[in-house]
Amino acid sequence: MTTAVKSTLPEEARRVTCEALQETLTDLLGLSLTGKQAHWNIVGPRFRSVHLQLDELVTAVRGFADTVAERSAALGVPPDGRPETVASDFRLPSPKEGWLRDSDVVQLMVEALEKAVGRLRERIDATEKSDPVTQDLLIGITAELEKQRWMFDAENFPRDA
Repeated sequence: MTTAVKSTLPEEARRVTCEALQETLTDLLGLSLTGKQAHWNIVGPRFRSVHLQLDELVTAVRGFADTVAERSAALGVPPDGRPETVASDFRLPSPKEGWLRDSDVVQLMVEALEKAVGRLRERIDATEKSDPVTQDLLIGITAELEKQRWMFDAENFPRDA
């Protein structure tokens, strides 16, 4: 189908905004897969608490992915959540194959979330003038991912023990 949804944004603002949304969608979809892979393969004494925290993270990022994709569609740009797109464009840390020690999962999630937040902050800056509505959406996502990062990082305490 070649009929496009008409955007309420000028073309350049739409381009900048939808690029930020697409990159965010890829990060969120990949992060949900990372979380589930770790969820299925975690072992160790903190299995249960980290396993449940991973479920909470995956639920949050999947919801955000849907919201981000729908925002892009509302602006007239079809979101691309195809597996091959996520596989080729995902740039956050991801787990190795096989069983994963609980401490390694915690560190992986701290690093992946930290990088995701950094990338989101760049997109927040990029959308400040092009689309404050999208910027607000990205700010909310960033706040939740920072909270998730904090919760995983708290699993590392005490580090020097």
